[in-house]
Amino acid sequence: MTHDVWAVGDAYEAYVGRWSRRVAEAFVRWLDAPAGWRWVDVGCGTGALTAAVLAQADPAEVIGVDPSDGFLARARDRITDARVAFHVGDARSLPVPDGGVDAVVSGLAVNFVPEPDRAAADMVRALRPGGLAAAYVWDYAEGMRMMRIFWDAATMLDPAARAYDAASRFPMCRPEPLRALWSEAGCREVSTRRLAVTTRFQDFDEFWRPFLGGQGPAPSYFASLDPESKTTLTAEVHRRVPIAGDASVTLEAVAWEVRGLC
Repeated sequence: MTHDVWAVGDAYEAYVGRWSRRVAEAFVRWLDAPAGWRWVDVGCGTGALTAAVLAQADPAEVIGVDPSDGFLARARDRITDARVAFHVGDARSLPVPDGGVDAVVSGLAVNFVPEPDRAAADMVRALRPGGLAAAYVWDYAEGMRMMRIFWDAATMLDPAARAYDAASRFPMCRPEPLRALWSEAGCREVSTRRLAVTTRFQDFDEFWRPFLGGQGPAPSYFASLDPESKTTLTAEVHRRVPIAGDASVTLEAVAWEVRGLC
């Protein structure tokens, strides 16, 4: 059973799009890069980070790279800026010459790449001397409350679900492993930062609807369950979600950012 299913852009947007756009904007502000740089967005997905770079960094060029045709189709529909080119590609072998760009960035993707050490090394390879490598990932262990609530409920009901919990599968999504990954790839002046954003859902149904889309580890796990197990898990998640008096749900999502110079 495969739970890292990311192919349909609309389903991804419903699941974490509302979070990823806000994190991308804050991330680009943190980088504070000069105008006119050439950028590569690794694992660009539906284009949240690419859009933030265009809006805030005034780049000369942005190359978006992702293995999913479905995601790239959504990105091309959303972003028509002539400075952007999207390519199907592998994070471990970027379609960029050695020293060809000023910044290589990645949003919510490094942990999904097989051999993330190779991906980080190729990001550095693509950079000119003094170029910037940076990324951000969700804090699955503690800070991404939407997913944490789901997996805590799922593993209580089914201990086997722990094998699919991103907190167990992606221990690198913490500051110390990220700092080590960047340093071992050859970056210098490596730093990390915690970034938190808050999102409000109108009610539990709005919160829960993205888990029914079948995309990503949690929705794919839920889709694999029999009807009775789905009903039981839904009720347990509902019990754990903080529902306000007006029926709304407000949750925090925490990401860790890492940056370094080539």
